[in-house]
Amino acid sequence: MATGNAKVCGVIGNPVGHSLSPLMHNEIAKAMGLDYIYVPCPVAEDAVGDAVRGAYALGFAGLNVTVPYKQRVIPFLAETDESVRCIGACNTLVRLPDSKIEGYRGYKGYNTDAEGLFRAMRDQGMEIRGRDCLLIGAGGAARAAAYLLIREGAASVTVLNRSQDKAEALAADMRRMAAEKSTAPPGSGMPPEGLSGSITAVSALPPERWRKLPGDSYLAVQTTSVGMYPHVDASPIEDRDFYKKIAQAVDVIYTPSRTRFMEFTEAAGGRVCGGLDMLIYQGVAALELWNPGVKVPREVVDRVRKIMEEQLHG
Repeated sequence: MATGNAKVCGVIGNPVGHSLSPLMHNEIAKAMGLDYIYVPCPVAEDAVGDAVRGAYALGFAGLNVTVPYKQRVIPFLAETDESVRCIGACNTLVRLPDSKIEGYRGYKGYNTDAEGLFRAMRDQGMEIRGRDCLLIGAGGAARAAAYLLIREGAASVTVLNRSQDKAEALAADMRRMAAEKSTAPPGSGMPPEGLSGSITAVSALPPERWRKLPGDSYLAVQTTSVGMYPHVDASPIEDRDFYKKIAQAVDVIYTPSRTRFMEFTEAAGGRVCGGLDMLIYQGVAALELWNPGVKVPREVVDRVRKIMEEQLHG
C-alpha cells in the first residue's frame, strides 16, 4: 500500500483509459512491496509542455508517454538518452534533480521499447548478434526494433514494407546508426564491441519480392499492425512459403496473443515470441529507471503476465 512518502509516476497520452500500464506497474509494486504508485494522466493536445512541467512541480519521479505524444514531448525535456535520439521518440521521462530548462529542473527522456524487445527476445533465447534479420514494417515500432538490431550487432537487416519510400528511409537511418556505432569512441553510448570491424548490412525490399531473400534461417521482427484485433485473420505476408525462411520471430502485437504471423511461422517450423512480453519489459525497464537499485525478478514478470493475460483475454 502506498504511503504519504510514495514515489509517484504515471502515463500521459490522449486517450489513456485503455492503457494497461497502471495495472502492470501497480501489480509489480504490490508484488515487490514498493512504496510506489502509478496513475493515468489524460493530457490535451495543446497541454503537453504544461503537463511535463506540472508533473515536475507535483513531484512525479517519472512519466511514461504514449500516443500521440512520443515525439511532441521531446522539446520539453532537459536531456535525452541515445535511444531517443536514434529512435526519434520518447516513452519514458526520468526526473533529473540537477538539470535545468527554461528556469525549472526537468526530466531526461528515454525510449524503453527497444530494451523491452531485447529482454523479451532474450527470455526466448533469441540472439541478435551476428544474425541475418528481417524487419517487417517501417513505422514507429519498427524504428525501436531497428535501433535494437543495430545496437546488438545484427549481421544484416532487410526492411520489408509496403511503402518502398518509407522502407528506404528507415534503411538509410539504420546505415547511419551502424556507421556511427562502428566509429563511436569509448563512453559515447554506441560501443562498437563485437562488430569484428564491420557494420550491419542494411537493405530494403517490397514484401511481394520476398523470394529474393538469399537466406533461410532469419530472425524476424514483425512491427506492423496487420493481424491486430479485430483483424485477426490477416498477416503482413500471406504466402506460407515465406515463413520457411524464418527460424525465429517476434510479433510486437499482443492482441491477440497469437497472431496469424506467429501461427504461420510455427507451422513452418520456426520459434515465436508475442508482443505481451515486450510490453511488460518496456514497463519494467521504466520502473527500474525510476527506482535505482530495483531489479524486477522473473517470477514477478511471470505473475504480472498472467494477470495481464486475464485482463486482455478473460
